[in-house]
Amino acid sequence: MTSTAMPTAEQHGLVAHSDGAFVPVQTRSERFRSTNVADFEPVNGREHEWKLSPVAAFADLTSGELDGSRLPIETTDASGISYSYIARDDARIGSAGIPEERASANAWSSFGEALLVSVTGEDAKTAVVTRTGLGDVPRAAHTVIEAAPNSRGFIVLGGAGSARLSENVEIIVGDGASLTVVSLQEWDDEAVHLSSQFARLGRDSFLKHIVVSLGGKVVRVNPSTHLAEQGADIEALGLYFADAGQHLEQQVYVHHDAPHTKSRVTYKGALQGSGARTVWVGDVLIGPKATGTDSYEQNRNLVLTDGTRADSVPNLEIETGDIEGAGHASATGRFDDEQLFYLMARGISEDEARRLVVRGFLTEIVQKIGSPELEERLTAALEAELQGS
Repeated sequence: MTSTAMPTAEQHGLVAHSDGAFVPVQTRSERFRSTNVADFEPVNGREHEWKLSPVAAFADLTSGELDGSRLPIETTDASGISYSYIARDDARIGSAGIPEERASANAWSSFGEALLVSVTGEDAKTAVVTRTGLGDVPRAAHTVIEAAPNSRGFIVLGGAGSARLSENVEIIVGDGASLTVVSLQEWDDEAVHLSSQFARLGRDSFLKHIVVSLGGKVVRVNPSTHLAEQGADIEALGLYFADAGQHLEQQVYVHHDAPHTKSRVTYKGALQGSGARTVWVGDVLIGPKATGTDSYEQNRNLVLTDGTRADSVPNLEIETGDIEGAGHASATGRFDDEQLFYLMARGISEDEARRLVVRGFLTEIVQKIGSPELEERLTAALEAELQGS
């Protein structure tokens, strides 16, 4: 499966760049896409999608041979949620999106069967899928989460233990459905995880997509959402905490492709320790048919110590003038000294005051998850991170 969405030299008057015989992609939707890894050039780290990533740390996932057998998983049971495996030629595979970069395409070329998580029924239900015990062998995986029309569900897709994993996740939200998907990264310290997640939203459907990255040496989760039908609504949330030597990355893409669609993107992160690195790139495209769009994206980063780096790049493209509203914001900074002074003036120690400020900064995302049990678990995990600061 290959897309021909490559710009030509004649498009917009583009010419070859002085560094090589390529032309820059001017519109987010024009990036080359293919499910065949051979269609992509080897990764060198200068590409627009890789220039902020430590590509040498996962060269085996972008160019090497991957084990595409079934992953060891643990699941919880819930009425209205079922698990099965589907073949590569199933019509649902590729319906939410296809790869735009080599790691995703390598995983797509390598997987044997896809895990299908099916959500049916209008009552609320929750299920957890945990990948664990993957080991150090480079692996590929493909997961499809399908919410039937008018269904409701809450799915947690987690990772723990050791791993060198490149995967694709497709999320298909039927007309009128309401679905929450939490991508939870709690890997061991040396784990590497690259995940491309594609969502397609039907008419009047709602998706809450949440990325939580706490563990792993290199974690790169890139969610792409296609608001394909009128009235589709996405709330994309992200929470990450990078310690010394960790690289946590998210490249978020929201494509408003139908009238009267809505998106809210809010990602927040904290960094501490030498070499802690976070990357957030947010692309929002409002297409020519997406009249009445209501969109806003923001990224906030809190730097706790010296020696860290947070990259934050919001992008907004608008191809129609008939919209309700669109905007973006980005900020990276240290503690608010006034907040610290206020707390310390009331007898709170400096260390405890700092923890309170960070906890308050990140709790906004935690409280929006919608699962008291998971919110409590993440609050404890963040407290453990802060105790180590």
